[in-house]
Amino acid sequence: MTWYVARRLAVSCAVLVGISAVTFFLLHVVSGDPGRVVLGPRASAAAVADFNRAHGYDRSVVVQYLSYLRQLAHGDLGRSYKLNESVVTLLRQQAGRSAMLSLAGLVLALLISVPLGIAQAVRRNSLLDRGTTALSYVLYATPSFLLGLVLIDWFSQELPWFPAEASQSHSAWAVITEPRSMALPVITLAVTSVALFAQYQRSSALDELGLDYIRVARAKGLPERLILTRHLLRNACLPLITLVGTFIPALLAGNLIVESLFNYRGLGLLFLNSLQQEDYPVLLAYTLIGGVLTVLGNLLADLAVAAADRRIELQK
Repeated sequence: MTWYVARRLAVSCAVLVGISAVTFFLLHVVSGDPGRVVLGPRASAAAVADFNRAHGYDRSVVVQYLSYLRQLAHGDLGRSYKLNESVVTLLRQQAGRSAMLSLAGLVLALLISVPLGIAQAVRRNSLLDRGTTALSYVLYATPSFLLGLVLIDWFSQELPWFPAEASQSHSAWAVITEPRSMALPVITLAVTSVALFAQYQRSSALDELGLDYIRVARAKGLPERLILTRHLLRNACLPLITLVGTFIPALLAGNLIVESLFNYRGLGLLFLNSLQQEDYPVLLAYTLIGGVLTVLGNLLADLAVAAADRRIELQK
């Protein structure tokens, strides 16, 4: 196990270096002149040149990237052009709020999709199965921003049950302390995941229902509820664990839409504002976070599956 984790971590570090290199060079091409972006269009050419020289932007892109890697090794992600603040500080301020929003959306999606997917498998081709499958396809194909606008129109305008704007509290626990303000953002983030997870769970449960151990359990006369909870549930959830691990980065992208739509101050809204302002260091850091979450999600999913299923042996 230790050797497997160490090897995966080494590969993950190499992947992250590759992601940082590609992102760095692409942003360097499209971001324009940093000095002009920071000082504004009215700044003189001499002032722009002095700014670029003082911050090392007049050097070659390869030298700049190597300098950036040295900064990363020391935990330095640079400084925001527009906000004049350390990128690490900005991420620390917003990361907790985004993480809680993502966690709430993920937990809600799993609480709905796991029993729903198993119910569809057990009642295959029933009205419940066909109706839920059709609804899942519709919801999965619906863009998050459109779904959020519909929810705002229904539950904030027509039925004033929830506010249209998310909580403006600086606390990361606003999802728990202010559930009414956070209901629509969490539901918007969870609905698309439910549509995907439920169908994935249904397919996995159908595969398990056809195996011998389920037939043996039923032949012994065990109650159906006991068969589903003790025998089917654990094995049918194994593929879903892998899917959740690879889905973690998608939550980061979903946060961008949901946070901007409901004006929720998190990493997604920070990225959107930085994109509009061409704040290069923040954009680079956000992309790097997405890469870290992708690699970490896959690693955690592999370890979770191995821990849940003793039949799986990690490669030596």
